[in-house]
Amino acid sequence: MKRLLSLCIAILGCFHGTTQTRTPDSILNYVDPSIGNVGWLLEPTIPVVHLPNQMIRVSPLRKDYLDQQISSFPLNIVSHRLGQVFSLKPSIAQVTSESWDKRMFFDHDLETRKPWYYRTWLTEEEISVEFTPGEKTGCYRFRFPASANKSILLDNYNHDSASWKFTGGRILQGMETWHGDIKVFSYGEFNIAGSPGILENGNPVGSAFTGGRKARAYISFPSPVKEVVFRYAISYVSPEQAKRNFEKELRYRDFTALEQRAKAEWSSKLGKIKVEGGTVAQRRSFYTSLYRCYERMVNISEDGQYYSGYSKKIEKDPRDFYVDDWTWDTYLAHHPLRMILDPKQEEDMLQSFVRMYDQSGWMPTFPVLFGDHACMNGFHSTIVFLDAYRKGLKNFNVQKAYEGVRKNATDATMIPWVNGPATGLDQYYYQHGYFPAIAPGTKETEQSVNNFEKRQAVAVTLGHSYDDWALGEWARDLNKKEDFNLFSPRANNYNKLWNADKGFFLPRDDKGNWIEIDPLFDGGMGGRDYYDENNGYTYLWQVQHDLSGLIKLIGGKQAFESRLDKLFTTGLGRSKYEFWNKFPDATGLVGQYSMGNEPSFHIPYLYNFTNAPWKTQQRIRFLLDVWFKDNVFGIPGDEDGGGMTAFVVFSSMGFYPVTPGIPKYTIGSPLFSKVTISLPNGRSFRLTANNASVTNKYVQKASMNGKPLDSPWFSHEQLMAGGHLELEMGPYPNKSWGVSKAPF
Repeated sequence: MKRLLSLCIAILGCFHGTTQTRTPDSILNYVDPSIGNVGWLLEPTIPVVHLPNQMIRVSPLRKDYLDQQISSFPLNIVSHRLGQVFSLKPSIAQVTSESWDKRMFFDHDLETRKPWYYRTWLTEEEISVEFTPGEKTGCYRFRFPASANKSILLDNYNHDSASWKFTGGRILQGMETWHGDIKVFSYGEFNIAGSPGILENGNPVGSAFTGGRKARAYISFPSPVKEVVFRYAISYVSPEQAKRNFEKELRYRDFTALEQRAKAEWSSKLGKIKVEGGTVAQRRSFYTSLYRCYERMVNISEDGQYYSGYSKKIEKDPRDFYVDDWTWDTYLAHHPLRMILDPKQEEDMLQSFVRMYDQSGWMPTFPVLFGDHACMNGFHSTIVFLDAYRKGLKNFNVQKAYEGVRKNATDATMIPWVNGPATGLDQYYYQHGYFPAIAPGTKETEQSVNNFEKRQAVAVTLGHSYDDWALGEWARDLNKKEDFNLFSPRANNYNKLWNADKGFFLPRDDKGNWIEIDPLFDGGMGGRDYYDENNGYTYLWQVQHDLSGLIKLIGGKQAFESRLDKLFTTGLGRSKYEFWNKFPDATGLVGQYSMGNEPSFHIPYLYNFTNAPWKTQQRIRFLLDVWFKDNVFGIPGDEDGGGMTAFVVFSSMGFYPVTPGIPKYTIGSPLFSKVTISLPNGRSFRLTANNASVTNKYVQKASMNGKPLDSPWFSHEQLMAGGHLELEMGPYPNKSWGVSKAPF
């Protein structure tokens, strides 16, 4: 009887996830790269196979999860959503000029997607395709059916200067030009010799070399061959370096060894956060989100050197150099998460920003391989630097970094999607404290303004108020008193666009006159005349650096709470079709709140500044449950390589950094009964949420390190010291807990 009872307990333990500690293997089992592979309106996530923060990223080329065909398999995704290099595809047909353009059907149910491994089965060809990654390398394995023809077709994606060269039927070297001027080199070896050929004047001919703007080649294998393995390396430095990368990583590793190494790396990274409790679906969403956070930035250093798109030459540096970041998206939660999990790597990334400034003369905001990608608005790298510095991350050239962000604030234009020196619009901002707008139908007078992106005058003013606050605060921390006196007043520039009669931030022209608009729907496509991707209801809350000041503008805590309620309950006032035709980025809507766009992330936590922190707990649980399901629709907006999913990681754990630059976290409603973060200093931060469940989402009381905690706040210092936050959870709100003066 005891044996039977023990067996029953063991079986129940397998299904009752709320009591089981997660082992590394079970953590890996929760990651599903297909989550979010269908976008609600805009970009889907892609099932990227890669090592954490490493250069090689691979995913089959198709539109999204609904696409039933694969176009090709790349050797590398160079930059998140900005293109790939070196196309290959297997074929069992006689090679013709049409072979390269044929798309391949596959079966989703016969596809395996893991961060470290991918497999699919091509239904018409009956070919199995597998892939596993290294740092600068990768390995494909093709298993062919019995067939007279067995070939690998090679192409390039960018249709600029490219080449393929075969040596001895086994060695393959390639070059492809990415983004017009960057030479990407590959070196690879097949496990078996084949017969190479090229496409010449539309006809396949036997040859070992081809070059040109559309270099297409192939290699055919004898009919008895069943398995073809292609191991390769990529370099942004030189063809010789590509071969050295190959020798370093692959000379003594086959497919299985490379796969095991990749799996172990992911186990180590994802195992830094262990959770207990929650549902299986919640754990799947959580660990998949954590996996997404390691897609960017990527280390492009190759034996102490790297290609720089900022100096346009090969640079030498023993320290790792990282690219591929979009700070408009990532300053909010992605960088702050990395400052907890891997501050040393974050310091290397910040030093990479400094190197970019050294080499180009400007501190980047969207650094990618080719240089600073002119996107969005704001100089939010300033906020990232301040946030890191105040959290004790100082292993980068602090003075040079400050010099760079200061130059942005004084010499660079604030015009959205434009890089370059300041213009007349910027001078107006310096003198009058706001970015001037123009009335609807008025012809643009500044030729630098992008015809589609427009001036975004309110968004620019609010964003740069935060940026200048960060610069002023950093100046004070560095004892630069004159700069503090210069930039600190600019932190209040948001006040210049506050329309007290309407209760919104509204545009003004260069004469100081208000421009009459409907903040819910006016402003052109995406509201870009005045806002950016969202309307005035979202931009009402873009004063993260001075929330006490915003509360005063709105009329005090009670009015602030009422306006938050109104945000979540105000309807569209028109059909969804009409609204989304104009605001396609404003997805994941709850009332006027847009979960699918980054400026909204901090908003549900603002109830913690009112007398109703329980509403933060309610909103966060609702938003996670509704918009972040563990299925192909499970991301409500553009995920942007970790920018959005870092919000999920923080919020699922139960806390969030509302104002990067102020090293404090505010408490929400954890999904899990226990969260343990293994810190790089050897300590662990623990969060215990007793009785937490789907229904028990409200905080009843709290303690930090055994002492009562009456405020919904704790510090970064407490976290990194290995603190223990303990919450008692229940099904109904304790409306008195957490009602206290905000910490800033």
